[in-house]
Amino acid sequence: MTYRIVGMETHDIRFPTSRELDGSDAMNPDPDYSAAYVVLTTDDGFEGHGFAFTIGRGNDVQTAAISALSPYVVGRDVEDLGALYKEMVYDSQLRWLGPEKGVMHMAISAVVNALWDLKAKRAGKPLWLLLGEMTPEEIVGLVDFRYLSDALTPEDALAILRASEPGRRERIERLKAGGYPAYTTSPGWLGYDDDKLRRLCKEALDQGFTQIKLKVGADLADDVRRFRVAREVCGPGFPIAIDANQRWDVASAIEWVGALREYGVHWVEEPTSPDDVLGHKAIAEGIAPIAVATGEHVQNRIVFKQLLQAGAISYLQLDSARVGGVNENIAILLLAARFGIPVCPHAGGVGLCELVQHLSMFDYVAVSGSMENRVIEYVDHLHEHFIHPVVIDNGNYVAPAAPGFSAEMHAASIAAHAFPGGEVWRDQ
Repeated sequence: MTYRIVGMETHDIRFPTSRELDGSDAMNPDPDYSAAYVVLTTDDGFEGHGFAFTIGRGNDVQTAAISALSPYVVGRDVEDLGALYKEMVYDSQLRWLGPEKGVMHMAISAVVNALWDLKAKRAGKPLWLLLGEMTPEEIVGLVDFRYLSDALTPEDALAILRASEPGRRERIERLKAGGYPAYTTSPGWLGYDDDKLRRLCKEALDQGFTQIKLKVGADLADDVRRFRVAREVCGPGFPIAIDANQRWDVASAIEWVGALREYGVHWVEEPTSPDDVLGHKAIAEGIAPIAVATGEHVQNRIVFKQLLQAGAISYLQLDSARVGGVNENIAILLLAARFGIPVCPHAGGVGLCELVQHLSMFDYVAVSGSMENRVIEYVDHLHEHFIHPVVIDNGNYVAPAAPGFSAEMHAASIAAHAFPGGEVWRDQ
């Protein structure tokens, strides 16, 4: 049965998280978690929802970029999402605005993810299961291998996917029964005082999380004190990662992490510019055996390829809404599998937990076939605004059962948080 997309609407949605310093870090002290949100409607009554995540100012620019993609989808009978993804990415004039990076690429991500939400809803399956039940050939057909062939060819990808075919059904059932392991960043926002840090660390342990993460990078003495507090609560050996949010130069990163080494750093995340592949490699060599993780601001599969080729990271942190959506993230998952690097997705921000759970679960079912050294970030903010929010049980993401990509927000939340006219923004 065919269908046609007959409408596309966008919304500039912002949440005033800066009022409580939720999401605060060394580079972003006052974020207002925001979504440049898109809704696609079809002639048979289905809707697909997607968004690009920002932290406030500029969300209107991102929303306008999404609107500019309307001619690619409205009026179309869209079934081949691999072809449509390439059509948007390959457009000669749109490419001039990137290529494959920044505001326009994130807009493509929002639209591509909305199309996948639509496809999964029409199939009556959660996205992770829809993807996980595709054949290796179908999955490879979704991927753009341009610029990747020196590291990953279609033949390589097919071999990875075919190797993981045995046991797919058992892994699906394992996810349905036990979910996927999570770690939490909620205790570690930089703006929280020590009492709140202590309380939230204790709550994380009580909730069954087996790893936490602390924001660092503004003041070394503060970071030492905060890490000491977290270690006292969590105990020796408990994995505590740190996240510098791109704060440092190479030498500063090595020195700063060295000062925290005695407290047991599990990994350091985004220690420098996300574009600096060789800088990440130098940091990894300078702080070994402490691991380096990055990815939430890596702009495309090509930079991920280089990070992997250089041996610059030990954990790959893809983001569901920065690169070109589901299709490009499948390419990144395949690259990670090719190089044997575990994927631990970024999920801080509005709606990102809802999305990345599907990507990690698909990876487990059909790509890596493993949960070893793999966790999904969890942040306990704003889930109540989603129709099918994430569910955490004993430190694990419960496998989504509802059809779609878990991206759809409540209409009342969209109306209340629309910027600048929504009720939460009036008189601000």
